[in-house]
Amino acid sequence: MGLDFKQIFTAGMILFAVIDILGSIPIIIDLRKKVGHIQSEKASIVAAILMVVFLFVGEEILKLIGIDVNSFAVAGAFIIFFLAIEMILGIQLYKDDAPETAAIVPLAFPLIAGAGTMTTILSLKSEFETINIIVAIVANVIVVYAVLKSSKKLERIFGNQGITVIRKIFGVILLAIAVKLFATNVTNIL
Repeated sequence: MGLDFKQIFTAGMILFAVIDILGSIPIIIDLRKKVGHIQSEKASIVAAILMVVFLFVGEEILKLIGIDVNSFAVAGAFIIFFLAIEMILGIQLYKDDAPETAAIVPLAFPLIAGAGTMTTILSLKSEFETINIIVAIVANVIVVYAVLKSSKKLERIFGNQGITVIRKIFGVILLAIAVKLFATNVTNIL
């Protein structure tokens, strides 16, 4: 019991793969172009709060509203699927009439702390100590904050062509994650 570096590292790496903040760089850059400014601190803090709260009460909230974890994961798969389609085809499905900020939606939720992340947190809860999961969440939020804060620099480094290529590649990866999330959880629903 207590802090365990191995558990923290494993949980952290799993969350890092699911959050996929590096793969979200093209989305972040697009959002910054649409809204002008990304509130990195606000998005990171809200995502961290969502993840920690969900760690403690997520399953109970889902049960309360009559949704099982598998249905929640399938819904998350659809959101990820549509984000991937936008990235691959270069179209815009999500339209906000007058977006003022991209801090909470779609950055904190569903991009960082989305259904895939929430489902993963519930899975980790059955394997790891709660304190270790919290440390892993905080570590990931620090990485997320660093990427959000440096999105302008990353755009300059990669350039427009590089961003387009990365966007397509990660769009396909996101599509694969959506299909896997859907396939894994839809069989449990049926």
